[in-house]
Amino acid sequence: MGFKFNLVLADSLYGESGKNFLQVLNELKLNFIVAIRSNHAAWMPSRNRVQYLKWQKFKRVFSDLSLENRYIREIICGKRGEIRYWQITTDTEQLPENSTWFVMSKYPGITPREVGNFYGLRTWVEYGLKQSKNELGWADFRVTHYPQIEKWWEMICSAYLLVSLHSEQLLKSPPQSTSKFALHPWWNNRNGWNDILNNLRLVIQPFIFFNLIQPWLTVFPIPQLSSGFSKLQSIINRLTSSIFTILSHPDLYFSSA
Repeated sequence: MGFKFNLVLADSLYGESGKNFLQVLNELKLNFIVAIRSNHAAWMPSRNRVQYLKWQKFKRVFSDLSLENRYIREIICGKRGEIRYWQITTDTEQLPENSTWFVMSKYPGITPREVGNFYGLRTWVEYGLKQSKNELGWADFRVTHYPQIEKWWEMICSAYLLVSLHSEQLLKSPPQSTSKFALHPWWNNRNGWNDILNNLRLVIQPFIFFNLIQPWLTVFPIPQLSSGFSKLQSIINRLTSSIFTILSHPDLYFSSA
């Protein structure tokens, strides 16, 4: 379960943390391209030498699809292995400091052009993440304790869920499984904010109430109560999975007008 990444991109802060970040990537068998410092050290036998291969020109593709000439060469420390080293620049003669990069890759069969453009995607990712953080308010909530950050994330995501549930398109195409839920005596079929919030509370109540009761079940075991709550939660999950299917694949339910 979860996301499966084909390639991890990172700056030199992570590229130089070999015993931590890169070790985990290797354990997870993930491909990566990371920046390294110009004085990065690599172990090799004393009789071997460092080889700088010829520069190769490639077209750097930007987010607006514009192109710019860049140059890349491989640096081989002794013998080429699964970890490879590269230098990328805009000027092979001057090697300007602000537009020359050293990177390290672990990606079987990767070409020089792919190294240059794949690593360039890191800028897009960072820019997109910054925009997302600003939009969601995550950049404004700086704390040191992860549980507090997690609580803030839950609040933001819950707010976005509530807004999504109130969208006109979703209200026109409700999940088929909601018909049974509407039989709840407190269920509200109107489309106001309070009505949707009321129904959302009803959906999450079985999970909340079970977690409040669960400590007592360790003192007074009642198997029937535990299994009953588990069954109720599994039924409730059918509704939530339908909702998130719509939110994750709006093209299946919403018109593109």
